[in-house]
Amino acid sequence: MSPPDFQRLVAGVTSQLAGRPIDAALADWLNDTWPAHSDVFRELADACREGVAQGWLCNREAGGLRYGRIFKALPDTHDFSVDVVDMKDIAGPHHVHPHGEIDLIMPLTEGATFDGHPAGWCVYGPGSAHRPTVAGGEALVLYLLPQGAIEFTPS
Repeated sequence: MSPPDFQRLVAGVTSQLAGRPIDAALADWLNDTWPAHSDVFRELADACREGVAQGWLCNREAGGLRYGRIFKALPDTHDFSVDVVDMKDIAGPHHVHPHGEIDLIMPLTEGATFDGHPAGWCVYGPGSAHRPTVAGGEALVLYLLPQGAIEFTPS
């Protein structure tokens, strides 16, 4: 798996998200369409694990988190930026999602959760905010941010 291959894989997902409202209905649609046992989920999770192992994903570290923005918001990713974070029993920095955030939760430890959500998809609407938290072990989380918009806030 190379970054261009990963971009094509992600673009197959973002092509289905472009223009949709970023809301709870989208989370339901994602979890119904590509649940944790689906081929698309497995392909994305395998690609993320491989990218981390190869060193081009999660290639930065700060405060106990491994992270990295692999793609800025691009026409090829339908104006979504793509970040992947590796978290283990930790809360990340508080931030606001001006246009929303779509998360793919890929536990590396069975039973690990992201903000209380198990393996699968989680969606935060425009203007929402949180301190992303992985509990119960380790997980990779792929973040799709419309227009790449994120605002970190003081802790």
